[in-house]
Amino acid sequence: MPGHGFRPVFHPAGHDHALRHALQDLRAGRWGEMARLLEETAATGHWDGWTRRTQVLATVAAGTDVVHAWRAEQPDSAAAAVMHGRVAVERAVRAHRAGHAGGRALEQEAWTACREAIERVPADPVPWIGLLALTALGARRPGAPHRVRPPAPMLPPGPWGLLAEAQRRDPYNREAYHRMLQFVYARSDGPLSEAVNYAQWAASGAPRGSALHVLPLYVRVERYRRDRGHEHALDLHWVAEDAVREAGRAMEDWFLFCAVPEASQLDLNHLAHALFGALRFPDAARVFEALGPYYTTAPWAHRTPRPADRTLAEEVFLRARARCLAD
Repeated sequence: MPGHGFRPVFHPAGHDHALRHALQDLRAGRWGEMARLLEETAATGHWDGWTRRTQVLATVAAGTDVVHAWRAEQPDSAAAAVMHGRVAVERAVRAHRAGHAGGRALEQEAWTACREAIERVPADPVPWIGLLALTALGARRPGAPHRVRPPAPMLPPGPWGLLAEAQRRDPYNREAYHRMLQFVYARSDGPLSEAVNYAQWAASGAPRGSALHVLPLYVRVERYRRDRGHEHALDLHWVAEDAVREAGRAMEDWFLFCAVPEASQLDLNHLAHALFGALRFPDAARVFEALGPYYTTAPWAHRTPRPADRTLAEEVFLRARARCLAD
């Protein structure tokens, strides 16, 4: 129930308390807990947790020299090599978004770091995911590399070989498919028909319990952001027949089968948002309950007149949560 005084919490670790502890150590300039966490994660043999944790750690480590210090202390560490690639990619992506003059040099550094990680740990999908992320930065450059024929009609040419390498190591890796989606977005500012086709293709081939069933919900939010603006909190975009169908499939083919504590907060927020928009309030309530105190600004920010204002995004989240949990 929507308790009085409930305040949502934004934290990249979410329910992952071990990751939270490692992030605290990392922010203090230490790498020991990160190394221990990744050693334990690698021992499980589950690439989904490895991918998620290395990605979150890199978002914090990219603003520090901690991974550099770790590699200096443990030059033979495979995990440190992977994190070096992660951090290099994160810095290149940030520089590209900010339009920094040195962005191309950072891209090359990241490319080299990922290739070195591939040589060090050939079975790891994460360095291949890093290469996928870098292709989106040059998606519109003439003669961009890694443009190959797509695996199905209605899909654009692109770095499908890189996606296949990640898929070979970890079938249906969530981040790999999201990185490919970012490439598709980057090809054009126009209609998102290619992205729609891609998300439907990815979801249709994914097994039950796969987070790829949430991909169409991301594309629907992006379509709204690009084409419809932010004038109305609820409009026909969210209750159209295909929108309701996409929300239902994500609920039935992913949420009901996934390990919720290990699920992406972004995926859970996109699903809660889609079910709320589709007026499926009881189903949305189950997702809000699974989220607990945690939330992400996206996609809620895109229902506000000022998406950069996190306070407005939080207000929309709280209203939606209260409405759904009131039933």
